Amino acid sequence: MNDELILAIETSCDETSAAVVRNGRNVLSNIVSSQVESHKRFGGVVPEIASRHHVEQITIIVEEAMKEADVSFADLDAVAVTEGPGLVGALLIGVHAAKAIAFAHDLPLIGVHHIAGHIYANQLTMESFHFPAIALVVSGGHTELVYLKEHGAFEIIGETRDDAVGEAYDKVARTIGLPYPGGPHIDRLAAEGEPTISLPRAWLEPDSYDFSFSGLKSAVINTVHNYKQRNEQLPINDLAASFQASVIDVLVQKTKRAASEYEVKQIVLAGGVAANKGLRTALKDTFAECDVEVSIPPLHLCTDNAAMIGAAASLKLRTKQFSGYDLNGNPGIDLEQW
Repeated sequence: MNDELILAIETSCDETSAAVVRNGRNVLSNIVSSQVESHKRFGGVVPEIASRHHVEQITIIVEEAMKEADVSFADLDAVAVTEGPGLVGALLIGVHAAKAIAFAHDLPLIGVHHIAGHIYANQLTMESFHFPAIALVVSGGHTELVYLKEHGAFEIIGETRDDAVGEAYDKVARTIGLPYPGGPHIDRLAAEGEPTISLPRAWLEPDSYDFSFSGLKSAVINTVHNYKQRNEQLPINDLAASFQASVIDVLVQKTKRAASEYEVKQIVLAGGVAANKGLRTALKDTFAECDVEVSIPPLHLCTDNAAMIGAAASLKLRTKQFSGYDLNGNPGIDLEQW
């Protein structure tokens, strides 16, 4: 097989990223420009500001990715871009850039589902997928259990009914005075505390693989208020540890039950919260005694990046599932119809 080179672009939220990926596995470049400092003072991502930063950065980042990969546009086989979900204004910057490049250089255009990208980030570091598999997707906007019967066949078997897990982390962090993004700070404090505070675990119906974190978030807020009303010092490390223990317990146990019911050969972790050390450790420990492989991407491939979009796009390139120039940002795109 001849080498297939894909230029991939990711602008779904607050990272502007471009990458060149060979054969869906080898990352020749993966440039990421983060906007965290711009959004930190607001306590979250401001869509208008995110879009403006993408406009300023996109051409620079694409040029840097091409230069680092040491390839020309004539060497490329396709241009891939995140089609959705995400912030519509942010998505449009990447989509229009990809369409312009594809048109100018007569290259196939491939729209990619952002979550498919997170799942296929695993392909960049592991030998191969082993089907059937379950993907645990955990990020600021998504919490899902996805059954994969084969490549590209996604079936969502469980999803959050309210807050995504990353969203819950950020809201709890804000409540206890931690800066945005809150997830890494809570993960760090949890490692220094003990889960001594009783907090709820939302298991929902016995056969459900859905998630719910709004009640847990409310319980943390009430706990903080109770300590303040009693004029007592808040045990912030223990509260972080208790919150994280509740989250991880539900995520891991539902994943374990799904793995058993669907008789899967592999668990893949995906999304920005996949960088959480507590979750990574718990997932590995839980499946250590099982005949189920656990794949977890390295930290730099957990958060939004274009290399993961290139990995997922390789599937569509090989089956010639190309997009037209009417491709648009689609915040509501369906993973199962990716």
